[in-house]
Amino acid sequence: MKACECGCGTNCQCHLFHKDTIDEVKKTFYKEDEFLKLAEMFKLFNDPSRLKILEATKDHELCVCDLASLLGVSKSAVSHQMKLLKQYQLVSSQKKGKMVYYRACNHHARQMIDHAYNQMKGITQHEKND
Repeated sequence: MKACECGCGTNCQCHLFHKDTIDEVKKTFYKEDEFLKLAEMFKLFNDPSRLKILEATKDHELCVCDLASLLGVSKSAVSHQMKLLKQYQLVSSQKKGKMVYYRACNHHARQMIDHAYNQMKGITQHEKND
């Protein structure tokens, strides 16, 4: 029995119609660990509280107390979210006296959120027109 062109073995049941295209895609494909890190980063945007924090701090420096009041959650809950956002370098912090102020600092993340928001609004508007 002859081995399949895709290289998956002699008992291949797959249908590989565009090997050249697949080979081209593989040249620019992210590595497996990069896909995993990317998926982890997208999980950050899966929490409305974190999105609200990023939105609130895009133009203003806010302390944990301000953010807790704005979001209607505990300071502890905000601190937990800030730890994650700082870990991925999405917010920066600046200590002024005893207070720590946070500001969104990653313009790429900001653009991604804005694009997603505009996409959502476009889809919503499109659905209203149908």
